Amino acid sequence: KDSLINAQSVEEFMDLINQKEAAQKAKAEEKEEAQKEFTGTYRLLAVTACPTGIAHTYMAAEALEEKAKQMGITIKVETDGSGGTKNAPTAKEIEECEAIIVAADKNVEMARFDGKPVIQVKVADGINKAEELINEALSGNTPIYHADHVSTTVESDESVGRQIYKHLMNGVSHMLPFVIGGGILIALAFLFDDYTIDPSNFGKNTPLAAFFKTTGDTAFGFMLPILAGYISMSISDRPGLAVGFVGGALASQGNSGFLGALVAGFAAGYLMKGLRKLFDHLPDAFEGLKPVLLYPFFGLLLMALLMTFIINPPVAATNTALTNALNSMGGSSKVILGMLLGGMMAVDMGGPINKAAYVFGTASITSGNYDIMAAVMIGGMVPPLAIALATFFFKNRFTKKEQQTTLTNVIMGLSFITEGAIPFAASDLLHILPACVAGSAVAGALSMFFNCTLIAPHGGIFVIGVISNPLGYLFALAVGSVVGMFGLALLKKPLK
Repeated sequence: KDSLINAQSVEEFMDLINQKEAAQKAKAEEKEEAQKEFTGTYRLLAVTACPTGIAHTYMAAEALEEKAKQMGITIKVETDGSGGTKNAPTAKEIEECEAIIVAADKNVEMARFDGKPVIQVKVADGINKAEELINEALSGNTPIYHADHVSTTVESDESVGRQIYKHLMNGVSHMLPFVIGGGILIALAFLFDDYTIDPSNFGKNTPLAAFFKTTGDTAFGFMLPILAGYISMSISDRPGLAVGFVGGALASQGNSGFLGALVAGFAAGYLMKGLRKLFDHLPDAFEGLKPVLLYPFFGLLLMALLMTFIINPPVAATNTALTNALNSMGGSSKVILGMLLGGMMAVDMGGPINKAAYVFGTASITSGNYDIMAAVMIGGMVPPLAIALATFFFKNRFTKKEQQTTLTNVIMGLSFITEGAIPFAASDLLHILPACVAGSAVAGALSMFFNCTLIAPHGGIFVIGVISNPLGYLFALAVGSVVGMFGLALLKKPLK
């Protein structure tokens, strides 16, 4: 600072800055190389995972790494994201570490941590309570994890609702690639087809459209078995996978749809959990027969009986009634529904309420209610866009660092990544959240009012070509974002 003040010329001033920057860059490169060559023992290991594996996963990892660095603690964080598992610890690193933090909203591979002190929390705690988690992990009071009886260690501290949410999200996270990829391909089929050739065969009239439609339908066909299978596997481990798959397929065939697959997943999981306990009383000689004969045979037989006589009939009737109710909704009722779903997408920005609205939107696609998905997606796009507009037009309400996120939030908002708004909501919840919810609710209501429909369950602005009434949709998005912007300007006072 003194050197800068005493500089005699612009050139000298700039040289001082360049020297400092060069030194810092060299220091950063040395640190990066040191991390690459690090062969010592990590005091802590961590795993972060969220249902979609897009935003929360990496935000939690970054928060834990930054806080550990500030505290002088070595940590290695595995990210279980949409692109697969990265930075996974080795068996030696697991053995030598002091404790493990698992910040996840879906089930991750836990057997490898058998016998180690493990903290299991939701992924949001990894973002917001990094220091607290690190201190707790190193306190020496962390419970020991045992893979053979999870319920006596970590899950006993979790509420029933929390456990159900994790099982559900495990199914949803595995289902999403099939829904998103298949939905966009089906949407492209309609975009590239010629309706006038044969209206009854719309989507398959041209070879290109037929190719997209066939591939998309095939991917969509896996949606319900995947959902049920991975919910079941989350509850009862590998023996539950096949039984859940078959339960989901039977739900599809029995017209109980998404709701039926949801029930089938939990029924299969707890059925297999019961069978495993029951078969534990068999002699050790039967141990090898359990996974290859007893579990599949009795599990599939009982699952088929459950689906055919107990689950499918009432759930199919409920599903049909719900579909009819949605189809018969008048204009005003749909606007209110759009307002509700749009607002839900902004309430916790990727959390349980947001996911509930999104799952309802994807489920509605399977029953032909495409307007609901349009309202859900627009509700998730508004919060980052509203914040981006506010940081640009009302700079005096935000710090310099927050103002630098304008372009990032524009990109995230247009890409339907609501989590871009989380850092703002976390730092100023009472002022940010109401404005974002209001903007999203307005956008969702307008989407319904303009009868916008969407068959692709993701994509943001990049699937605008397959949204019916795209101009109305863009207008609704703009109005909702502006409402959110003015709400932020009104609620947040200028900074001193």
